[in-house]
Amino acid sequence: MNLAQQLLNGIVLGHAYALLAIGWTVLLGVARLVNFGHGQMYMLGAFVTWYAGARLGMPYLAAGAMAITAGMVIGYIMQRIMLRLTLKQDLVTIMIVTLGFGYVLQGAAGLVFGSTGQILETPLSRIDIYWGDLWFTWQDIAIIVVAMLFFAALKYVIEHTGVGRIARMVAEDPALALLSGINVKRVYLGVFAFEGAAVALAAVMVAPRTPILTSMGFDEVIITFAVVVLGGIGSIAGSYFAGLALGLFTAFFGAFVAPAYTTAAAFAVLIAVLAIRPRGFAAAPGSR
Repeated sequence: MNLAQQLLNGIVLGHAYALLAIGWTVLLGVARLVNFGHGQMYMLGAFVTWYAGARLGMPYLAAGAMAITAGMVIGYIMQRIMLRLTLKQDLVTIMIVTLGFGYVLQGAAGLVFGSTGQILETPLSRIDIYWGDLWFTWQDIAIIVVAMLFFAALKYVIEHTGVGRIARMVAEDPALALLSGINVKRVYLGVFAFEGAAVALAAVMVAPRTPILTSMGFDEVIITFAVVVLGGIGSIAGSYFAGLALGLFTAFFGAFVAPAYTTAAAFAVLIAVLAIRPRGFAAAPGSR
């Protein structure tokens, strides 16, 4: 067994997990909400990227921009529909609505794109790189670079800009933020639009590594949930390191034990961590 190859696989997979989870991390950190349609939004972003490239003949970057725009619009519309529930913090109803929204997206994707799985090939995924005994592609390198840049930029925005200050105020106390003159409705709409764009970006980068299926959303929600909880609710840095840790664990467990039990083992670790540290490895300053 090539340990170096598994380490590389884990690093790539970990950055993919982190990218997948960052939208939900911000959503939880600012709006204190979950979106159980997150996985289906990832699936839709992957299909839009594939369709724009394979059927419309668009370059990879243009297809990716189209998918990100679509994700942003869907996130905005989704929050617009349930804005009243968000303001009331009706969490149970929001969970049900987002779960139903996810299945609507899955059904719509099946009607538009068909139920047959597709392969998203990009100029980067077609180029194999061999470095000694190691094998990877330029797509793997792009995933790592984009994830690191995205997390660094987002952390800077949240901690050092006016937009970030407003987001932190809403996360800490929405009622007080409203009294301070902040348009809380606009913040919530913006956060959902960001989540849609972020998960679409993850699809653009990560989907070339796996077949694209309309049923793929559930696995993505499970991964996202594990990363967000392990990293600490709303913690950007925590999500990055939790995604990386989960990726390394998945790669080594799958290689040395059995790939079929990887998810069960990951959740066993999740349970153990939360028993010791209920708020995860880290938590956002405004976490309650």
